[in-house]
Amino acid sequence: MGRLRSRKSGVSQRDRSGDSLREVASMSLYAIGDLHLHYQSVLKAPGQLHDRVWKKHEEKFRKNCDKLVANDDTLVLVGDHSWGKNLAECELDLQYICDLPGRKVLTRGNHDMFWDVKKTGHLNDLYQPKLTFLQDSYETYEDFAIVGTKGYTFEGPFYLDRRGRIVGWDEEAEIHAKKLVERELERLRKSFELAKADGYRKYIMFLHYPPTNILEKRSGFTDMAEEYGAEQVIYAHCHGESRFHDSIQGEFRGRTYHLVSGDYLRWKPLKIC
Repeated sequence: MGRLRSRKSGVSQRDRSGDSLREVASMSLYAIGDLHLHYQSVLKAPGQLHDRVWKKHEEKFRKNCDKLVANDDTLVLVGDHSWGKNLAECELDLQYICDLPGRKVLTRGNHDMFWDVKKTGHLNDLYQPKLTFLQDSYETYEDFAIVGTKGYTFEGPFYLDRRGRIVGWDEEAEIHAKKLVERELERLRKSFELAKADGYRKYIMFLHYPPTNILEKRSGFTDMAEEYGAEQVIYAHCHGESRFHDSIQGEFRGRTYHLVSGDYLRWKPLKIC
């Protein structure tokens, strides 16, 4: 199957004969997250100053993209694109992403202050066709629907004993986190349902936050991946070696889970399919 138009174009995903999806040449799909660009803004993460993996990471990533990603490929950038607190502070960061090879699809991260969910349409008006901002909609790759949202999960604070074992956590913060999780699940379901209504039955699911936290084996996000039959779940957010194993990686209950944080991948985008 071939790449199709975005749902938001208003054009049916089915061909004019009725039932079958249009076919074009197959290309590749790549993903990475947590670029944390800061060409015009104040750097807010000390690790980016002191950790060798972050030294000139923009140059490393650009070189890897030039080697791996063809102009007809799709590159999904899974949140935390820029440290800029508004669009004016992100212009150079977004231009850097525009200049990367391939079709670029962006999902929202927790540090993407420039991206107001309600103004996603405005961002798409400004940057398409070079960039597509994915929110409450879906994109396509071959016969897959690319669905996604920022996601959320409870990250503490946790209380530890002398051996570093978790013995408790902030219950008020947990209650607030559950509300945010429910909101993001609603947004993700909308993305799935729009794709399903247009005839898609194969899905690749993208989150910024990990699908589970360090207390969970399953979550609403893993359950939804199973409900709709998503073949792969891609997420970021867990960067810094101490967090690389905070959530699921590899095969789990019939799905494949991938962490694609930039420093985890050493700035080499992961080929999803």
